[in-house]
Amino acid sequence: MSIPVVRRRTNSVTAADVAIHDEDKLAELGYKQELNRSWSALHNFGVSFSIISVVTGITTLFSYGLTVGGPAVMSVGWIIVTFMTIFVGLGMAEIVSAIPTSGGPYFWSAILAPPSQAPFWSWMTGWFNLLGQVAVTTGITFGCAGLISTLASINGTYTPTAGRTIGIYAALLVSHGTVNTFGVSVLRYLNNSSIILHSLGVSAIAIAVLAKAPHHQPASFVFQKFYDGTGDPGWSVRASPAYVAACGVLMSQYTITGFDASAHLSEETKKAEWSAPMGVLTSIIVSGIFGFFYLLALLFSIQDFDSTVDSAVGQPVLQIFIDVFGTNGAIVLMTLIIVCVWHCGLFSLTSNSRMMFGFARDGGLPHFFHDVDVRFKSPVRTVWLAAFLAFLLAIPSLGSSVAFAAATSIATIGLYISYGLPILIGALWPGNFAKGPFNLGVASRPVAAVAVLWICFISIIFCLPTANPVTSQTLNYTPVAVGIILFFSLGSWFVWARKWFTGPIKNVDGRVVIETQEDPVAVAEGRVEKF
Repeated sequence: MSIPVVRRRTNSVTAADVAIHDEDKLAELGYKQELNRSWSALHNFGVSFSIISVVTGITTLFSYGLTVGGPAVMSVGWIIVTFMTIFVGLGMAEIVSAIPTSGGPYFWSAILAPPSQAPFWSWMTGWFNLLGQVAVTTGITFGCAGLISTLASINGTYTPTAGRTIGIYAALLVSHGTVNTFGVSVLRYLNNSSIILHSLGVSAIAIAVLAKAPHHQPASFVFQKFYDGTGDPGWSVRASPAYVAACGVLMSQYTITGFDASAHLSEETKKAEWSAPMGVLTSIIVSGIFGFFYLLALLFSIQDFDSTVDSAVGQPVLQIFIDVFGTNGAIVLMTLIIVCVWHCGLFSLTSNSRMMFGFARDGGLPHFFHDVDVRFKSPVRTVWLAAFLAFLLAIPSLGSSVAFAAATSIATIGLYISYGLPILIGALWPGNFAKGPFNLGVASRPVAAVAVLWICFISIIFCLPTANPVTSQTLNYTPVAVGIILFFSLGSWFVWARKWFTGPIKNVDGRVVIETQEDPVAVAEGRVEKF
């Protein structure tokens, strides 16, 4: 049933007009305003920028990058990955401009697919997005726990163990859950500090490292040195250097992910039809620039490659800081990075909880989780569900030396599949939705084709083993986790979900009031009501 549109006469646009338009747009999509819509375009950008958090991905996966391809794959791979991810961001930005809801990709799939197929594609996209959201929270916060554990051992008074690291990880998740419980009023201020830390703070670190380094590596080292530390012999011998290089771009691709947060926060963002797509796209571009600068600063400042790869402190970035600034200086800089990573994990949980809230609202999760705390206007139940699932996903770290790399692979694959499905569906059935203010026009389908092909490529590559020989300790369990979700989502759909899951469930009926200039011709023809 279509919702009749009522137009009011206005002479200027006020904050109240914007708020009414945002709520009306949400009502057109079938939902009432439940969350606190107080985020600006800058805040929306800041959430995705904070979750991408170039300092998080590069720092925590720097060791992986050095051993799986080395400096050449890290630097050149960053450029390639950023360029290709912009195509994914363009496809997503066009969709979120037309469909700005907290459900994000799973909701898009439902709207874009033919009505008969909408529930199936919504179900599949939702579960892959949920897997990716949980895994990216795991990767970020577990990486933060690893940095804290490593830093604590720098003076030799503390010995890191898998059990201690996961204990730190649990404490970090509790801190993130507690802050998220108090809603957007607290998060908004932390968002501002996060933007400053991830821009000015990271820039200051990069400049300081370059300025203080006793000597710098040549450009040939940064852009041409290939290194295979995947085993004895490495995969470049058993397979080919191209295999190692392809696997090595995980560092870059994992870092530039999570920008769907701008979509998940759209129901809390003013002027969401424009602010959310701009948040998606600008967070990718700005992160690509800042990340490249930070990455080059670290690579050029490596003092001894062998001692950095096999660092005595167990963390190559920390080793670079020690070589350049000494122990005390390294502790200060690593503490600043840990604070940045903490912010990243915080907002990852925020985005995760909003996705689960939207999915529960539409029946993808038990209705118990579709609940907004009256006082804080925050989905508290999904906040703690997200934290609990993230903790469970890190349990394999107690017995696996590559669990962290696997978590990052799961996050990357899960999220990018959930990004790619609605983009693909939109390209196959382009007439199923009206474009929003951000419109690619004739470039829409070519952009979608490039984005989908890239996602297919990385989804295959990141399931492959990167350690040789492959044992129970070095097994890449990414295919297992992704396979479980695929088996569960397909199996549950055909066994029981198809009987009751209908996709997005509208909870608003009635008139939509859109603030605009009155159109006398439309009124005369009876196409709209005169208010």
